[in-house]
Amino acid sequence: MTIIFCSDPLNERGSDPVYETEVQAAEGAGFQHALVSFEELVYTNNPDRAVRRVDQSPGSVIGIYRGWMMTPRQYEQLYVALERKGVLLINDPVAYKHCHYLPASYSIIAEHTPRSVWMTVQGSPDMDQVTELLEPFDGKPIVLKDFVKSRKHEWNDACYIPSAADRSAVERVITRFLELQGDDLNEGLVFREYVEFAPLAVHSKSGMPLTKEFRLFFLDGKLMYSVPYWEEGDYGGQLPEVETFLPVARAVQSRFFTMDVAQRKDGGWLIVELGDAQVAALPDNADPVEFYRALKRGLDG
Repeated sequence: MTIIFCSDPLNERGSDPVYETEVQAAEGAGFQHALVSFEELVYTNNPDRAVRRVDQSPGSVIGIYRGWMMTPRQYEQLYVALERKGVLLINDPVAYKHCHYLPASYSIIAEHTPRSVWMTVQGSPDMDQVTELLEPFDGKPIVLKDFVKSRKHEWNDACYIPSAADRSAVERVITRFLELQGDDLNEGLVFREYVEFAPLAVHSKSGMPLTKEFRLFFLDGKLMYSVPYWEEGDYGGQLPEVETFLPVARAVQSRFFTMDVAQRKDGGWLIVELGDAQVAALPDNADPVEFYRALKRGLDG
């Protein structure tokens, strides 16, 4: 088993400083690791050069990537380049897209997540089409994201819309969201019903309302590691009620993924979204040593 980390953009023989703590934790847990150049893969479109520092394996070994997000197409290129090196990433390209793009996995989590609709976008969206798409929300508050990410730290300007029926507000938030995302826009726009989650705190820098949210890591359908999502605020030692979501986790078409869950204001729990665990950040509250020990136990088991 090999953990694949991103190399330092200024020194490809070393790991990206952002992931150095994880590299040390992985080594301590008994994993080998290798480095790939994210820059060669994403910015110069040269996947073979990106993996040139990965040793050729005499057989076939399983690999887990732990690094920056990439598009499904870029992930497929990385997957194929590593496969030629004898390293098979734990999630194939179909599995990566399944959890990376919310629309791809929505049917599996639909009963346990806020109502969502979406549209692909090239350039400025047709506002008549947007208005029609938002009719099922019947004027309720909604939040905006693309197929992967939101601008939640620009909450009032590029994320939260007080009424789905307020066309001018919808257009204003969409316009600002697209400006901020720029070339990083993932596929299109996703509109989600705003749900009042249990309040936790107000973000000290962005002013975004923080809620009681947890990041759950699943390996082969089993809960592997759980951690509070936010560093700010007092969770009071509370843990998420995960039993409801275990059947959902077993239906997810991925070996290694995350499930972000949050407590509703009325006490119930909802899934916020899924993610490919290879590109899901460890929250600030996470213990990298325990995370990699849990990963090793799960893989050995």
